[in-house]
Amino acid sequence: MNRSGAALLPLADDARFNPDQDLLVMVDEVALDLGAFRLRANGSAGGHNGLKHIESVLGSQQYARLRIGVGPRPQPEDLADFVLDRFTRAERTAFDALLDPLCEAVECWMDEGIEVAMNRFNRKPGPAT
Repeated sequence: MNRSGAALLPLADDARFNPDQDLLVMVDEVALDLGAFRLRANGSAGGHNGLKHIESVLGSQQYARLRIGVGPRPQPEDLADFVLDRFTRAERTAFDALLDPLCEAVECWMDEGIEVAMNRFNRKPGPAT
């Protein structure tokens, strides 16, 4: 998983491949609560080793990413152990509830592009009622 860019090596030298428009990378994100996700048009790896490797292969940060919340991680648990561990039953239920909106977000990105998808799906939670 820390060598995620290897999957892109066959595409990296293809002139038809435009990472800015043709690539959406989905990653786990401990900075987002489980059940949340966030689309980004580009940006830094933010400490994510898989994204760092992708950026080294592409030579660019210009690609869309879909960060899927798995956090917060319990302290002082090792980050790798945390993200590779199985979900508890409650975590699995929360993640399963996220699948339909995630699929809708990916379909929106494919059909309408990253800007529309970000505007439609990157919503801040409203005030508690």
